[in-house]
Amino acid sequence: MIPAVLRLVVLPLRAPLLLLLLAISIYEGMHWSSSPAQLSIAWVLECLQALLVVLICTMPELLLQRVSGLMAASRVTSLVITLLIVTVGGLYLLHLKMLANVLILASAVLLARLDLARIRVAPPPLVLSVALTGVVLGGAVLGRWLVR
Repeated sequence: MIPAVLRLVVLPLRAPLLLLLLAISIYEGMHWSSSPAQLSIAWVLECLQALLVVLICTMPELLLQRVSGLMAASRVTSLVITLLIVTVGGLYLLHLKMLANVLILASAVLLARLDLARIRVAPPPLVLSVALTGVVLGGAVLGRWLVR
């Protein structure tokens, strides 16, 4: 029990890109929706966006397998999914500041995953997704708290 806890405690030292992910999420949280409201809709949307980025970056093969299965089901489903992806992608390209934040966060998540793979820590995708989501959202909340 104690060696497992000790391994978990020293994990950021063995995989320093986890600390980079935390630092980036703190920085992003400081700049997300700097409105004085306690819980604004913009803050919730930015947290959902971060959650989506972490899910896509930690479970790409599972998500692509499910999407390709849906697209193979029928032509109508394929067209609807393609239209949705192109529309959402176009909206992100219209707001380049938002796209830059997404790319920075996605790069940090992928680098943290790569660092975990380097030290041969490979939890199941769902566990890794929950852990990295906790790091990202925890850092964003800490960054928002630091701004106040």
